[in-house]
Amino acid sequence: MNREIYQEPLVSRYTSPEMQRLFSEQNKFENWRRCWIALAEAQHELGLTDLISPAMIAELKKHTTDIDFEVAAKKEKEIRHDVMAHVYAYGKQCPTAEPIIHLGATSQFVGCNTDLLIQKHALALVKKSLINVIANLAKFCRKNKNLATLGYTHYQPAQPTTVGKRNTLYIQDLLIDLDYIENLEPQIKARGAKGTVGTQATFLELFKGDHDKVRELDKLVSLKLGFSDVFPVTGQTYTRKLDMKTAETMAGIGASAHKFAVDLRLLSNLKVQEEPFAANQTGSSAMAYKRNPMRSERMTGLARKLMGLPANFSATYANQWFERTLDDSAIRRMDIPQTYLLTDAVLRLYLNISSNMVVFPKQIERHLLQELPFMATEKILMASVEKGKSRQEMHEVVKTHSLEAGKVVKVEGCDNDLLERLGTDDAIPFNLQELKELIGTGQEFTGRAAEQTDEFLDEIVLPRLDKHKDLLVDMDSSLSV
Repeated sequence: MNREIYQEPLVSRYTSPEMQRLFSEQNKFENWRRCWIALAEAQHELGLTDLISPAMIAELKKHTTDIDFEVAAKKEKEIRHDVMAHVYAYGKQCPTAEPIIHLGATSQFVGCNTDLLIQKHALALVKKSLINVIANLAKFCRKNKNLATLGYTHYQPAQPTTVGKRNTLYIQDLLIDLDYIENLEPQIKARGAKGTVGTQATFLELFKGDHDKVRELDKLVSLKLGFSDVFPVTGQTYTRKLDMKTAETMAGIGASAHKFAVDLRLLSNLKVQEEPFAANQTGSSAMAYKRNPMRSERMTGLARKLMGLPANFSATYANQWFERTLDDSAIRRMDIPQTYLLTDAVLRLYLNISSNMVVFPKQIERHLLQELPFMATEKILMASVEKGKSRQEMHEVVKTHSLEAGKVVKVEGCDNDLLERLGTDDAIPFNLQELKELIGTGQEFTGRAAEQTDEFLDEIVLPRLDKHKDLLVDMDSSLSV
């Protein structure tokens, strides 16, 4: 690593080697060469045997990966055109095939088809990570489906839920993201062999006006590149609308991850649930006791960057005049790799955090019991009525004591003493012990949270995971308990 020049943190710190390789220069230019090979093969198979021989194709294949970057860079500096510089470098290695490299094609034949190939593979990596995050969260939900905890609305204590039920909300968001990915997958088609402005004029000339062969060339090249479908029409490029929708899909994953990460940071502050914390991890350079939620914070920051990218893609798409303008080139060189690398980085963090989250049941119970007397007042009112008391009279008594108990908590910083106050008031037909038994531990206030968790996992999540079981790293049996 050259430490005297800027290093992209997405590569040096945050992303997987697999995603990095997809967007490497080596992979890009290898795919350019695969495009040229596919074109030559298809042209030969469709009858251009006088121009293209098997020996030429064999020579091209022999030099698919051994790219002479020095020769290409020197030529590009001279002619200011990257595609023609690589045609030149390839031709130097393949003197027999040199006359037919890039025959009838425009620069976007290799540019667009390669972009689409790389994104097709990158999307598969994203999908795999997303599915495994869902699996991690599903295990966590099953394990904690009965663990009662305070719910929060407006970040104020609300009716109890369970830890498992809360985390089903994150899974549901990720399943929506998975839906969008699976809608996007068939949209990534080959640009194919469309010619300079998409009319296939050069290929029609090569095949002496045979429209059927030109149509077949388009499909055959695409199949050879590993696509099952091809854009039926293009300008010079495939539509940048696809890039826009891709960015929106990845930003959706970023938003889901951001929501989860912020919630976990808030829970960490309450000391009820935390991300994994390594044995020798340092939380703060000054405050040695701290356990900062650094992974969740990093995920928030990376997701924020990802969520902002769709605006660039929308502007690029909207500014493509007629068949194509070149203002898309420089920004796409940055934005497309960053979109996938950011998504990869966010999901790597999500995988790491969700694989071993820490829950503190005693602290959860403490928070719950502090608020539970307030939440149980309606139950106390109903039980008092059953004992023959007036609901309105009981409401006034409970309200008075509740306000006083609230002052004790907020002003004096003491524990909630509402039950003690009610238990010693002769107007209330229950003593303290009876009141404690009446309100229980909070589990009684969680409604169908545990049942909803099981139903959601069994009816919605597990079928989706089973559909993609080949992508799961570890299908734990605890999911089906």
